[in-house]
Amino acid sequence: MARRAKVSDVHRLAASMPGATRYPHRDRAVYQVGGRSFVFFRTPRPDAADPGTGERYDDVIVFWVESEEDKAALVLDESTPFFTTSHFDGHPSVLLRGSRIGELSVDELREVVQDAWLARAGKRARAAWLAEHSAG
Repeated sequence: MARRAKVSDVHRLAASMPGATRYPHRDRAVYQVGGRSFVFFRTPRPDAADPGTGERYDDVIVFWVESEEDKAALVLDESTPFFTTSHFDGHPSVLLRGSRIGELSVDELREVVQDAWLARAGKRARAAWLAEHSAG
């Protein structure tokens, strides 16, 4: 059975992508490639809160996606822990609570991080990475 993902895996995987840079934002990490964020740890916001208590989630991680179709595929699939909020309507990203990251395997998380990087990397970096990682 595949190992379940941990929040530390997000940091490790994001930092391992070519040209990735980690920037601190308050007490949270933002991972960028070519000056564009692809994964970031969000500060608590009113749009992502416990429906019962109203307490803001303090463990939300944002991952860019390539398109609205990719976003819908992740968010609408009830077998995944991904979600969105009205704040992110029209924004090509999905959200994941750190407390639910163990619902993903490390391989599943790797794919999400790689896809986030691919969605934001420049054309040359993206083409080089895809050529290096293509099957066959």
